[in-house]
Amino acid sequence: MHKHNKHSEGYNFEALITKKPALEAYVFQNSFGNLTINFADPKAVKLLNTALLKHYYGIKYWQFSDEHLCPPIPGRVEYIHLLNDLLQSSGLKNNLTILDIGTGATCIYPLLGNAEYNWHFIASETDSSAFKTAQVIIEKNNLNKVISLKHQDNPLHVLTGIIKSSDAIAASMCNPPFYKNEEEAMQSTKRKLKGLGLSTYKVVRNFSGTAQELWYPGGEKAFLHNYLYQSSLFKTNCFWYTSLVSKKEHIKSMRKSLNKLGATNIKVLEMALGNKISRVVAWTFLTDKEQRTWNV
Repeated sequence: MHKHNKHSEGYNFEALITKKPALEAYVFQNSFGNLTINFADPKAVKLLNTALLKHYYGIKYWQFSDEHLCPPIPGRVEYIHLLNDLLQSSGLKNNLTILDIGTGATCIYPLLGNAEYNWHFIASETDSSAFKTAQVIIEKNNLNKVISLKHQDNPLHVLTGIIKSSDAIAASMCNPPFYKNEEEAMQSTKRKLKGLGLSTYKVVRNFSGTAQELWYPGGEKAFLHNYLYQSSLFKTNCFWYTSLVSKKEHIKSMRKSLNKLGATNIKVLEMALGNKISRVVAWTFLTDKEQRTWNV
């Protein structure tokens, strides 16, 4: 994990229970004598992540329907820290605006990015129910002045209709739908449960998730290439475009497309969480001169 990730040493369940007492009913001692929860139980996972937000990031209100994706906080904040390293290496440090593509009902990246680095956010969302829930979370935490939520009317659009010609955005970030359909998502859950030694449990996605959050026609690759193309329509409005990419094999085709679209720099940032290796792909269309004179 990143050196600034507050969760690199595991979970302090005693402290977390003081912030979210309902979590106590799901905490038990494992065979190694350590406190833990059943990570195959969506209720336990949701309570844990709610407690983490309250204890470490000062988020007092984080409520959403159980059908929506419950993001694991350590992994989400890892992306935030990697992105901050990228921005700092480019000389971008103060008064930064970040675009979160598909913020979801939980609005998790804007909450974490503002808490850790005081970033301002534009957050887009296509699903009306998720949009309303995210807006309540923003309001309940008094973040209206730093998080601007925008509804994406066309689900096939990623940036069109969200970025304005006058926008100067330091970076975009995105956690794309990973699967082609529901069946592929459920097969992934089965593999995860087997890896946890919990293959006898009923298959329920332990982080939940609606269709729009989990799958996209054509899967992750189709979404990413749509994103790449649309980013080329706004070459000077955003310094760094970025996205999580779960499958390493997609990177070759991304590089090929980005070179054709005129990207001037492409970076692949590795993100390691336990035994899981993921990566963030970042690209920019700015010339060296445009990068030096960038003014967010």
